[in-house]
Amino acid sequence: MREAPLETNSAVFAFAESLLAGRVDVVVFLTGVGARMLLEVAQTRFEREALLEALRHVTVAVRGPKPVAVLREWNVPIAIRAVEPNTWRELMSALDVAGVIVGKRIAVQEYGRPNAELYQELRQRGAQVDPVPVYRWMLPEDTTPLRAAIRTTIEGRFDILLFTSAHQLDCVLEVAEQAGEKDAWLAAARSCEIASIGPTASETIREAGLPVDVEAVPTRMGQLVRAAIEAAPGILAAKRG
Repeated sequence: MREAPLETNSAVFAFAESLLAGRVDVVVFLTGVGARMLLEVAQTRFEREALLEALRHVTVAVRGPKPVAVLREWNVPIAIRAVEPNTWRELMSALDVAGVIVGKRIAVQEYGRPNAELYQELRQRGAQVDPVPVYRWMLPEDTTPLRAAIRTTIEGRFDILLFTSAHQLDCVLEVAEQAGEKDAWLAAARSCEIASIGPTASETIREAGLPVDVEAVPTRMGQLVRAAIEAAPGILAAKRG
């Protein structure tokens, strides 16, 4: 998959105007690349340092570790951090504990697709939510390797399928459906060990009707690979007899 900027940046500019005018109470950054892209877009119309200074005077929350490095580079203090495994649920808990939801205007930097559950929970608790989309997930420009991997799965030549993002499964299913092979891929995938980087990816995998045999704890690539390899003999023996 790849990250593609949105054709229109109206939401980013509206957010920047509100931020500079002091009308935003909390800014939530969900991804590092999204944080960078948001600033890059906003500074085409507004002064960069003015935007950063405005961020230093609001409550800043992050979902995971990647935006932390970006905000430190900008010298923007982080008031709230979600704990592992860094899903929207841990983010909600952190915001709840900090007491920054009721009656607050919260801007949320989106990451590929809207998080309707997060927005619903925030609004039910009395927040005004301003989603700020800055990019979306798209298929890779060259889908040849992905199509080859789908065919290899159907042919039964894979033992382990690793998913490091929920959006990866969306891409697999989209390309498989285009080729008329979605059902065949799903059937073949069930005979493989399916390993997930964390709860968000696991939720999407299960929604597609697939089992999650291994989930990385903590949500790190190295842990995912180790856990999948260690569990593979037993899982494959049970699935394949």
